[in-house]
Amino acid sequence: MSEGVEFKTTQSVAIKRWSTGAAHDEHDLVIVEVPIALVYNGISHVVLMCTPSNIEALAIGFSISERIVDHMEEIYGIDVHKTAHGIEVLIELASEKAALLREKRRNMTGRTGCGLCGVESLAAAVPTPVHTERTFDVTDAAIQHAQEALSAYQPLQLETGAVHCAAWCSADGEVLRALEDVGRHNALDKLIGWLHVEQRDTHSGFVLMSSRASYEIVAKANSCAIHTVVCVSAPTSLAVEFACSANIALIGFARPGKHIRYSGTNEVD
Repeated sequence: MSEGVEFKTTQSVAIKRWSTGAAHDEHDLVIVEVPIALVYNGISHVVLMCTPSNIEALAIGFSISERIVDHMEEIYGIDVHKTAHGIEVLIELASEKAALLREKRRNMTGRTGCGLCGVESLAAAVPTPVHTERTFDVTDAAIQHAQEALSAYQPLQLETGAVHCAAWCSADGEVLRALEDVGRHNALDKLIGWLHVEQRDTHSGFVLMSSRASYEIVAKANSCAIHTVVCVSAPTSLAVEFACSANIALIGFARPGKHIRYSGTNEVD
């Protein structure tokens, strides 16, 4: 695995700020967004537009949440390289997983896709939900505690106002780790990667997202048996349907003093 590879996450730009009828020349911090190519066993698979931080965790989390591997032990190595056009992540997979990925890409050749990366048909766009055992029912107090604390774990959002955050919270709502990115899916993949590297029990807590709850967020959580997803904004219809099918507790509009439970409303003994 690569070690010590770091990139700038913010950049100062010259701006003209207009306020109360007057314009002023100033500098402002903007979030860095770069293309990151994930290359599996020499084959370029996907290019993600990301914040260049926690890149190894991103690669691990994406590989697991997109079901390229079943667990991180099937990833033998990760090397991160800066190029003239962005960042290239070279990922070495176990031979059987690399063969499956090559076969999948071969089957896609010449087909008309439906707009999702690596998906060759509409039927493949939504994987079958895997039933998840909920070991606890997150309390209203825990949800409120976590959402109230979240802003303290978002330094890039505080500086730039342009990033999403995925946080891992204990059952009682303590924020244990939070990772940021310009893309909400990327932020969650980084968190999933961290959970696997740290060998955390994904049944022991819940995910808090600083975004809406799209289908992809719930499906990525399902890929690693996370049973509770809390988001600060609204869910989509497919997210609710998927959560219900997978026995995932989905909570939306987690704001000060209020939230809405869309699935998983029954208490767990």
